[in-house]
Amino acid sequence: MLDRLYTGALILAAASFAGIALLVLVQVLGRLIDRAARLIGAAPPGITVPSLAEIGGFLFLSAVFLGFAGTFARGGHVRVALLTRALPERAARVLEALVLIVALGLCAFATLSSVLQAWDSWVYDSVSFGMVKVPLWLPQGTMTLGLGLLCLALLDGLVTLLRGGTPAHAAAEAQQEEA
Repeated sequence: MLDRLYTGALILAAASFAGIALLVLVQVLGRLIDRAARLIGAAPPGITVPSLAEIGGFLFLSAVFLGFAGTFARGGHVRVALLTRALPERAARVLEALVLIVALGLCAFATLSSVLQAWDSWVYDSVSFGMVKVPLWLPQGTMTLGLGLLCLALLDGLVTLLRGGTPAHAAAEAQQEEA
């Protein structure tokens, strides 16, 4: 079930990147159409995407944060395993558990901070400064969701490790090394 949840978040992350590409494409095509209209002596239609940079930034934020958990579970985050590979298996598992505990603590703190920020934006009706007034709790909520999913993935890895299993991220890294 968790793998499907992480995959769903990765799909939303990819959709966010596709949204950025689509908005930029519309903006570029609009400029080309305007130039073509001027060349033939017609009035340019003025096709633009208002607040493109700001909305693109919000979509980028969504893509990055929604991709955290799935990328972690698939062994895609950069981790330095030189020390754990040099240690005996038991010591390596203890170190891995400690790293996961610290990462989970940091992630939980970031998630709580993000929840509070999104809540304040909701309560005070905070909006973006661009032409299109985007309620700030929307991108902040997406960021919070991504952080929460990363916390879940870290907890999943920690519980699996403590039960004597191989966490998904470690199994994926081992599989990548074999390939």
